[in-house]
Amino acid sequence: MDPLVHFEIPVNDLEKARGFYGSIFGWKLQDWPMPDGSTYIGVHTTPIDEKTREPLKPGAINGGIMKRNDNVKAPVFAIKVSSIDEKVKLVEKAGGKVVMPKMDMMGMGFYAYVTDGEGNVIGLWEDLPKK
Repeated sequence: MDPLVHFEIPVNDLEKARGFYGSIFGWKLQDWPMPDGSTYIGVHTTPIDEKTREPLKPGAINGGIMKRNDNVKAPVFAIKVSSIDEKVKLVEKAGGKVVMPKMDMMGMGFYAYVTDGEGNVIGLWEDLPKK
């Protein structure tokens, strides 16, 4: 079973969203500069293990806030998979499609966006292989 591990909230105004989610829910927000020059706001809704970066509470997830774009217009959840390449084959066979191909996430792992057969965008996360 592939678990949910991350969420993303697309917004038009990062600062407005920072104020909203930080003040109302008390989430810890941290700017992460992205390779394309944009800013991604990392969201901690729950404490993490500083070494693994994974939530300490079973079932809890953290996420991010990002600028809304043509690919991501509504909130997205990400599913941890053993192989994005293999899951993409299954997604396409089931009527979904790739929205953003697999990309390296600054040495933390790999990420891709796909759609289900209804057009909903889903994130796929693959950890880096253990050394």
